[in-house]
Amino acid sequence: MANILLTGASRGIGAAARDVLIAAGHNVIGQSTAGSNGIIASDFAQPRAADALWAAALARAGGRIDVVINNAGVFEDADITDADQFATIWARSLAINLQAAADLCRHAVLHFQENGGGRIVNVASRAGHRGDSPAHWHYAAAKAGMIAMTKSIARGYGAQNIVAYVVAPGFTLTDMAEAYMATPAGAQVIADTPLGRVATAGEVAETIRWLATDAPASLTGATLDINGASYVR
Repeated sequence: MANILLTGASRGIGAAARDVLIAAGHNVIGQSTAGSNGIIASDFAQPRAADALWAAALARAGGRIDVVINNAGVFEDADITDADQFATIWARSLAINLQAAADLCRHAVLHFQENGGGRIVNVASRAGHRGDSPAHWHYAAAKAGMIAMTKSIARGYGAQNIVAYVVAPGFTLTDMAEAYMATPAGAQVIADTPLGRVATAGEVAETIRWLATDAPASLTGATLDINGASYVR
């Protein structure tokens, strides 16, 4: 049994990952903005929120965390014609999608150095490789930063038994996405996916579980794409 800190654990991919990890016998300490059902409330838009979360999670885990999964994120429009809104959304996106993950990775690396190693799984996005829409420069930039950060951790700390992986989903079918997929835009998403469908939250969750618990250490630094061949590197 591993003690696993999982952010964004209350819905979508995070909720699915929490379920499969618990079913596999692990102790999952979850985070969400609101918190509920044993999940710790933490708002990553607030400065140093990740530091407080780490302390709370470490206490709940009895002083040892084995795996950190950075899954929390937001996907909001930024209008390039509105300078104030553009700046606000960029700041919020980078705080939640990248800075919070960086802060938790920092805590994890320091903790793992003292405890013989550990694993980090960062949930990025296809957008980190291919970019995103005109309204989502910030999202693509944050996810690309997460991918580069993970590679840096893998290269810098592998000798200390600290491994780090990335999952990069494309469009993923969750409860919130079902209505969108019923629109013409959703049909276009399918048309752009050679597999003929988008990934399910369960598929992404199972990939996260494997990386968090079973993947070979030699895979450290790798990004696993899960996008139905809609973007192939």
